[in-house]
Amino acid sequence: MQVTFNLPDDVAQRVNALENCLPQILELGLREFEAITHVGFSGIAEVLEFLATLPTPEEIIALRPSPALQTQIQTLLEKNRTVGLTPDEEKIWQSYEYLEHLVRMAKAKALLKLKDYSSTKTG
Repeated sequence: MQVTFNLPDDVAQRVNALENCLPQILELGLREFEAITHVGFSGIAEVLEFLATLPTPEEIIALRPSPALQTQIQTLLEKNRTVGLTPDEEKIWQSYEYLEHLVRMAKAKALLKLKDYSSTKTG
């Protein structure tokens, strides 16, 4: 399929230089766009992006949910208590539970690293 659209000159130059990669670039861009517009995913993406920066053990231990993520979780908890979750909301809740599990594992490993570091430093 052929698609025609107008781009700002600076973007057109960048696209022109990557012409052979354009289908892959569009696919990646569409995936990211769909992910950030999916309800609930933005909070998960925040945590995963943080972990992808390879934070220090201290930064991992200090990790707390953003206010937006905390609000999403509280909203789902309240809805679950009152009227129940839809199947889509249940999937989101399960992904939050799994994310919490991953963060707990990361924090436990970070604590072990700090403990090992302090014992080798004093020993």
